[in-house]
Amino acid sequence: MKTYVRFFILLVMVVPLISCGISNKATKEERVLSIEERFQIAFQAAERGNLEEAVLEYGKVLKMDPKHPKAHLNLGLVYGRQGKWDKEISQYKKAIGVDPNLAEAYFHLGVAYTEKGNLKEAAAQYQKALQISPNYVEALNNLGNLYFRTGKLEEALSAYMKSVEIRPHYARGYFNMGSVYRQQGNLEAAMGSFKKALEIDPRYALPHYHLAFIYAEKEEFKLAIEHADLAGRLGIVVDPRLLERLKPHR
Repeated sequence: MKTYVRFFILLVMVVPLISCGISNKATKEERVLSIEERFQIAFQAAERGNLEEAVLEYGKVLKMDPKHPKAHLNLGLVYGRQGKWDKEISQYKKAIGVDPNLAEAYFHLGVAYTEKGNLKEAAAQYQKALQISPNYVEALNNLGNLYFRTGKLEEALSAYMKSVEIRPHYARGYFNMGSVYRQQGNLEAAMGSFKKALEIDPRYALPHYHLAFIYAEKEEFKLAIEHADLAGRLGIVVDPRLLERLKPHR
C-alpha cells in the first residue's frame, strides 16, 4: 500500500508561458519562446536522469520568470529524486504561492510529507488537491492509502471506490479495494476486487500474490500455486512460508 505516484507531471510540461523580461531589445514573443526552450531543456535533462543539469536549467527558467509555477513544481520533483526533501517541499510551496489552484503542487506536497512520515499534513495536502480537482484519481488513491495505514478502513474503501468510479480501468484502485476487504475478513469481496484488477492488467503482480494467500486459506491449492508462481514470475518475492505450505500440493 506504499506506492505513490510522483513523476507523472513530467509528462505534461509545455504550456504557454510569460517572461518577466530578458532584454530591452527582445520582443514579447521571443521572451516567451526563450523560456519555453529553456523549460524543455530542463525537462529533457530530468527525463535523461541528469538531475544536476535539470536543477541548473530550471534555475535559469526561474531567473527569467520567478513566477513560473510549473518550473517550481518540476524543480521540486527533481529535488525529491535527489532526496533533498526540504528543498522539494519549498519549491512546491513556491508553486502554490504563485498559483494557489495548482492541484499537482498540493498532491506532490502530500507525497513529500508522506515520505517524511508526517501523515496528518500529507492527508491535508491531498484533500486540498481534491478540493481543486475532485476527480484527481491519484490524490484519492494516496489519501486512501493513508487511511488504510492508520486503520481507517471505511474511509480508505470510500476513497478507492470513488477512484474506480472516476476511472473504471484503474487497476490499482481495485487492488486497494481488495486489500481493504481482505483486512476486514471479507474474502469473497477481496477476491472479486483482485480479479477485477487482473482483468484490467493481467501482469499486475500484487493481486496474484494476494490471491495466492486467499486460495491457500481456502485450501484451493491448485489455484494458490498458479497465482503464487505468476506473482514470482512478475517480480514478487513470495513468502517462503507460503511456498512451503504449497510444496506438498505441487
